[in-house]
Amino acid sequence: MEFSSFLTSLGTSFIIFIILMLLFTWLSAKRGNAVVYYPNRILKGLEPWEGGLKTRNPLAWIREALSSTEQDIINLSGIDTAVYFVFLGTVLGILVLSGVVLLLVLLPTASTDDEVKKNAKSTTSKGTFNDLDKLSMANIEERSPRLWAFLIAVYWVSLVTYVLSWKAYKRVSALRATALMSPEVKPEQFAVLVRDLPDVTPGQTRKEQVDSYFKSIYPDTFYRSLVVTNNKKVDKIWAELEGYRKKLARTEAIYEESIRKGNSEGKRPTNKTGFLGLCGKQVDSIEYYNEKIKKMTQKLEAEQKVTLREKQLGAALVFFTDRVTAALAAQSLHAQMVDKWTVTDAPEPRQLIWTNLTIKFFVRIVRQYMVYVLVFLTIVFYMIPIGFISAITTLENLRKLLPFLKPIVDQVQIKTVLEAYLPQLALIIFLALLPMFLLFLSKIEGIPSGSHVIRAASGKYFYFSVLNVFIGVTIGGTLFDTLKSVEEEPNSLVPLLAKSLPGNATFFITFVALKFFVGYGLELSRIVPLIIYHLRRKYLCKSEAEIREAWFPGDISYATRVPSDMLIITIVLCYSVIAPVIIPFGVLYFALGWLVLRNQALKVYVPSYESYGRMWPHMHTRIMGALLLYQVTMLGYFGVIQFYYTPILIPAPILSLLFYYVCRRKFYNAFCHTALEVASQELKETPNMELIFRSYIPPSLIPEKQEDEQFEGALSRVSRTGTFV
Repeated sequence: MEFSSFLTSLGTSFIIFIILMLLFTWLSAKRGNAVVYYPNRILKGLEPWEGGLKTRNPLAWIREALSSTEQDIINLSGIDTAVYFVFLGTVLGILVLSGVVLLLVLLPTASTDDEVKKNAKSTTSKGTFNDLDKLSMANIEERSPRLWAFLIAVYWVSLVTYVLSWKAYKRVSALRATALMSPEVKPEQFAVLVRDLPDVTPGQTRKEQVDSYFKSIYPDTFYRSLVVTNNKKVDKIWAELEGYRKKLARTEAIYEESIRKGNSEGKRPTNKTGFLGLCGKQVDSIEYYNEKIKKMTQKLEAEQKVTLREKQLGAALVFFTDRVTAALAAQSLHAQMVDKWTVTDAPEPRQLIWTNLTIKFFVRIVRQYMVYVLVFLTIVFYMIPIGFISAITTLENLRKLLPFLKPIVDQVQIKTVLEAYLPQLALIIFLALLPMFLLFLSKIEGIPSGSHVIRAASGKYFYFSVLNVFIGVTIGGTLFDTLKSVEEEPNSLVPLLAKSLPGNATFFITFVALKFFVGYGLELSRIVPLIIYHLRRKYLCKSEAEIREAWFPGDISYATRVPSDMLIITIVLCYSVIAPVIIPFGVLYFALGWLVLRNQALKVYVPSYESYGRMWPHMHTRIMGALLLYQVTMLGYFGVIQFYYTPILIPAPILSLLFYYVCRRKFYNAFCHTALEVASQELKETPNMELIFRSYIPPSLIPEKQEDEQFEGALSRVSRTGTFV
């Protein structure tokens, strides 16, 4: 395939993006689609279209995204989303500042040499794009003085990364501190999570044990505790009750619809009481569900009392009347033994994973290491199919394996697109199968909060992506040739692997292009959610709750989005000096991502949690990991091309490790805990401790009768005199 075909393929991707953008402009202007394209604004009581629908034009969303401020993002999507845009802006700045020098210096340096003509085997694109090879290190003669420019460029990219990531860390730290110093009352700032409770003494309940322990340590600020209970049975009853309520709402909506259609009395819906409603007695649905709800409510109330009194477990949430004490308690050692009275910051109420709270200290450690082993095995064994896919999903191999496709794939236009994008599409589809598995593994570690699970899964996905996509695909792309060479000359394995990395520059350029043109085009147009919403509304939804569930967008999905971005920055950094033409594609990916996701954050996605920027240390660590891999890659590549001054690059990875260590020592602790100077800021009103406490009660334990002041057992209050009521 010639270079012109490569450009044709990129042009095709660009055209697809333009079509999807125009589709978005047309579809988002229709009032019936507002809940798909503007759910965040609608849920906050704002008008979907800024300035009115009639003033809309195809580029209005771009103007609105560019004119939005960081405070707009915080107001509509929270601190975590604002931090994500700090990440996107930082990476974009790294690539732009690096690219200015690398493109202006390295491209002329490479293009004016003639190594490609002298040596046909010298390539960064497997010989497919000779014009591209002339713009890369493949066109530089071995041991040439021109290599000095490329060596210095490695340090330039590193310096830019250090400076911008340092500034970003300071910025995110300030955002987090400002949010935590807010005079608004946040329930999680008045609570701590206590795990690994010791065995209770005879004659004492778990609730009395917790209350007396913290009352003795914090006599003036201890408010109340909530002992974690075994909610398995009560959750099941509550879920069944909620199911009947949804069915009742749906049935009533159907009945009201029959009245609106002209029948003054309407047609009362009926159903059979047997298996799946297919057999049994025919009954009036509204009466039947009302009766079921009445019975289930009584059953729920009885089970709630039993659960709170008799099913108390070895963990609790403890509440204090001021947030300084809560912050202090979360950072203090409460017992001499590490596996007793473990106190940590309490997550948001909506983040708690109740089933993980009672897992014991050493069990959590064992689970953690078991998950690490499973992840390692997954990475190793996933390399086999991914390497195999990258080896066979070439047009040449597919024509051999599936000869009946020859008439189709031999057409010029189809052949051009398939040659450029077939392996990348296969890889993207294959990777889409992984995130749910990694989320499951992270959850079974015993992590107590949803945001922490997402961070853990994101880290696993990043390592998987780098090792399998960046390294696995690189090796797999030359798998068949490499195996033959190694068989003939076993000692050639290391240099062969080193040389195979730059040989995949074109693959990764097209991979990045596919991700930002087609990926962000689909993200903006929301074609799939739109189709699903209209199908569900037409055929499945009857009640307002069902309709809302059909269009509710969810959050921005950091568990997959952040690792995907990290993979791109890893690829672009590692090829930035070898083939600088990849930098504009990286810039386009993050610039377009910033623009499209800015629109989505302001109008579409609804955050499912707020961790006040706790994802940032994870992001910074992976940026440093990408930089370190880049530096090691360049060190190895310069060694392969036998440049005498390669040892000059040895300090680069050492400097990166040192920089990372300094950043972690300076900033990281403030992300693990709330600084006392932050927690000591005054609130604008006295916190309602009862509301704070009730926000943590699991839905299945919330009393049906709101006039009930409190439950006994696990939710009982300790009075200021030390008695239990």
